[in-house]
Amino acid sequence: MATYIIRRVIWTIPVILLVILLIFSLMKQIGGNPFRQTERAVPAQIQANLERKYNLNKPWYAQYGYYVKDVFTYDLGPSMRLRNRTVNQIVQEHFPVSLKLAILAVAWGLLIGLPAGILSALKPNTLFDYGGQLFSNIGFALPNFFVATLLIYYLAVRNDFFPTNGWPTDFWDFNDKRIILPSFALGLFFMAYIARLVRGTMLETMQQDYVRTAKAKGLRWRRVVMRHVLRNSLIPVVTAVGPLIGLVITGTFVIEIIFSIPGIGRYFVTAVGARDFSVVMGITVLAALVVILANLVVDILYGFLDPRTREARS
Repeated sequence: MATYIIRRVIWTIPVILLVILLIFSLMKQIGGNPFRQTERAVPAQIQANLERKYNLNKPWYAQYGYYVKDVFTYDLGPSMRLRNRTVNQIVQEHFPVSLKLAILAVAWGLLIGLPAGILSALKPNTLFDYGGQLFSNIGFALPNFFVATLLIYYLAVRNDFFPTNGWPTDFWDFNDKRIILPSFALGLFFMAYIARLVRGTMLETMQQDYVRTAKAKGLRWRRVVMRHVLRNSLIPVVTAVGPLIGLVITGTFVIEIIFSIPGIGRYFVTAVGARDFSVVMGITVLAALVVILANLVVDILYGFLDPRTREARS
């Protein structure tokens, strides 16, 4: 297992290099001048000095090499639009906000979606099952920006149940009511996806021969469900949920804009509009690392959920 983990970590290096190359190439195609603050043109001498400072006067492959070196030395460079601000400082300030929002959204998905899917599978074609399927269909059909708008209107504006002004500055403050509406709006799709996936995999697992054999031996139904059905059903769930968690973490910008949350996603949109290339590159590389890490965690969980997988990959 340790050998497999080391091999998997090593394989992430070319993935990171490819991601940097693709984003670097796309940013080159965007064009624009990140040093131009107004409609007036930047003087030629100042433009040349700025390009020399940020290595923009070098060939593209040299710029790519410089950036790769900086990434692997944990230096994402300075912002091209904000004075005395580095990309590292921007990430340290805004990424924990997005991370907390994503963690809360995932928690909603696991706390509601997982039990809903299990209950629907254990009681098929009943009121519980129909309610769970209705919930899943609603979660899939409604986009999160529409859900966020409804939540703000009915629970914040008309009834004033939950405040939506701002975001708690303390990362570990989970008692603030301001975190409820945005995290629920972001996690609704995750809840619906988990509920439907768990229901489908559990219904399929309960038709397997080893489950029938366990019931024929006279084992208690609760033990059959926990030991045989649920554990084996979680393997495909983990397969799909792992990358989805990474996408939730990196896809918070819509909710952040609607609720005015100072997260990294909202800042990313601002940086794209401002042609702040170094910030866009840094946040994109960070998002890729989050998704890669989520996939790595999935591979490790395989070994705990299925010992055969651990033996085959060690």
